[in-house]
Amino acid sequence: QVQLVESGGGLVQTGGSLRLSCAASGLTFSSYGMGWFRQAPGKEREFVAAISFGGGTSHCADSVKGRFTISRDNAKNTVFLQMNSLRPEDTAVYFCAADRAGWTNRRGDYDYWGQGTQVTVSA
Repeated sequence: QVQLVESGGGLVQTGGSLRLSCAASGLTFSSYGMGWFRQAPGKEREFVAAISFGGGTSHCADSVKGRFTISRDNAKNTVFLQMNSLRPEDTAVYFCAADRAGWTNRRGDYDYWGQGTQVTVSA
């Protein structure tokens, strides 16, 4: 049974930082591309960042470029999202997801999803 469990969310002021973690179990972690998505109230779930199987390649949405960094530790079956210079518009539930075929920006390509962690950025 595959499980993805996010942690690290919370309330932070504008300009602050948070580091999200996603611990995976029940799958061969290094064989999956990993992604982070987010969903704000009343909006569709959107791509944030994704990273390749070995961690050597990553990409992110233009809205977070230069502020967010995705990384992974395959020895610990964990993917991270370092979020700096947070803005109120970053407020959302953040989800990690696993893709057995790649590391795209398309929600439909991902096979497994976590339950999400809330990030709230106050003005």
